[in-house]
Amino acid sequence: MNKIFISGNHTFAEAAIRAGCKCYFGYPITPQNELGEYMAVNLPKAGGVFLQSESETAAINMIIGASSTGTRAMTSSSSPGISLKQEGLSFLAGFELPAVIVNVMRGGPGLGNIAPAQGDYFQATRGGGHGDYRMPVLAPGTVQEIADLTGLAFDLADKYRTPVMILGDGMMGQTKEPVQFAEPVKNLPEKEWALKGMGDGPSKYMASLILDPAEMERHNWKLDRKYQQITENEVRYEAHRMEDAEIVIIAYGTTARIAKGAINRVRKDGIKAGLIRPITLWPFPKKVLQELARTIKHFIVFEMSTGQMLEDVQLSIMGKAGISFHGRPGGVVPTPAEFARYIFREYQEKKDLIYET
Repeated sequence: MNKIFISGNHTFAEAAIRAGCKCYFGYPITPQNELGEYMAVNLPKAGGVFLQSESETAAINMIIGASSTGTRAMTSSSSPGISLKQEGLSFLAGFELPAVIVNVMRGGPGLGNIAPAQGDYFQATRGGGHGDYRMPVLAPGTVQEIADLTGLAFDLADKYRTPVMILGDGMMGQTKEPVQFAEPVKNLPEKEWALKGMGDGPSKYMASLILDPAEMERHNWKLDRKYQQITENEVRYEAHRMEDAEIVIIAYGTTARIAKGAINRVRKDGIKAGLIRPITLWPFPKKVLQELARTIKHFIVFEMSTGQMLEDVQLSIMGKAGISFHGRPGGVVPTPAEFARYIFREYQEKKDLIYET
């Protein structure tokens, strides 16, 4: 199959259509508007429904309705718009309904700006809405991976009956690269739990209002068992130049691409740096970091934030190795040269620790 030169935002949409998405509901917000525009033109051609809602809150509640019928449904927004969807995300988790939510992050907090940032990590990986729930969070690193992970997101959502978030950013959404798409999904399995209207079978209903505390507790533990299965089975990450690494960078999305350029630079100076790129931000690949901490003495966390994934790295390593942090929040995009200089300084300062036996 030939590759198509296409932007990240358009790739989210095209990959969703090919994955069998039949309903898209969203409200415009930069820097992800191209995603909705692509859906408006192309989803109806594929037999689906596009609707620009009156608000982000309306969009996520439309997703609840569509998903309850067994339809593959998707919404997208950017940072403050995702904040408005949080109650609906909690309802999706409580109802155990599959859905895909794309966040093309921008600078914040507040309305912020339209520049790329990674300040929504906590919001995505800690649930964001109310109650004891989690959801898988996928972080693509290339436009090709946007295509691959969008299809995966729909499959995971259906497999575990859960909302799944894909976390991109404004730079990734606007970047154009050659992409090879999967063949369109033709037939999806029937969802026995879906609400299909009156028929010959038993009556079905869905509810997340559970007034009996004991019953609510049972429901929470049921969800927790599902989240444990996801944690055991769905961790994904990339290891880059780790064969001889003595210092390890941890970065995701756009910063991981910058980190690869920085690693190429510092290796020319003899610094054996490698990269662990989490692809699933939740579940986080903590076991691989715990194993690395047996031999690696120093890690560097690199984010376009004030340090959010940093906490997951700290929780994973649990004081068994040194951790440094380099962050640029608010929409500032660092260069490979800038980060290479930081790695070099850290290496010089921590050299004795890194080579400690």
